[in-house]
Amino acid sequence: MILLAAKALLTLFVVMDPVGLAPVFVALAGGRSAQEQARMARRAVRVAGGVLLSFALFGPALLVYLGISLDAFRIAGGLLLFKIAVDMVFAHRERETEEEKVEASLRDDISVFPLAIPLLAGPGAMTSVMILTAEAREVPGGLFVVLGATAVVLLLAYVALVLSGHLARLLGRTGINVVTRVLGVLLSALAVQYVADGVLEFLAQSLG
Repeated sequence: MILLAAKALLTLFVVMDPVGLAPVFVALAGGRSAQEQARMARRAVRVAGGVLLSFALFGPALLVYLGISLDAFRIAGGLLLFKIAVDMVFAHRERETEEEKVEASLRDDISVFPLAIPLLAGPGAMTSVMILTAEAREVPGGLFVVLGATAVVLLLAYVALVLSGHLARLLGRTGINVVTRVLGVLLSALAVQYVADGVLEFLAQSLG
């Protein structure tokens, strides 16, 4: 259970990258009051939490309904996470398209879009939650461990958003890039592990 909790915390923290969200939030909401920024941060975390909770509870059942094995999803998820990791390491990470950026700049309330989706609850986070939840079936109380880890990371993301201005000034652009690149390296290793686990299970089933 401890290993699952540590894995879930590390995975979700790396994928969501709360530190990397700070300058994005400052750019999108820096002109608003501290109270308004805190309100948007709270709403974004609640919406992202609801989305991730839905994937945690119903994601595995959806895989079964679609006839997708966990191993196939591990491989697909690992490839997706590896792409995100490469973008993080080489500072090419784009969590939203150019059209989405333009729309976000024109919106009065950015808490749901793009803050909650796709910045917090993006494809990487959704994929990770589904994989972790499926793996948690083998651990007593594993689902609650994954949900608890998700809640902790979302709380850290909320704190990072509220303190985004101070965090951006403290670390600077260079400091934030360093943290993001380190997290990207960790995420790339995790992605390779997902792919390796999926391939090995496929081979074991084929040879067995």
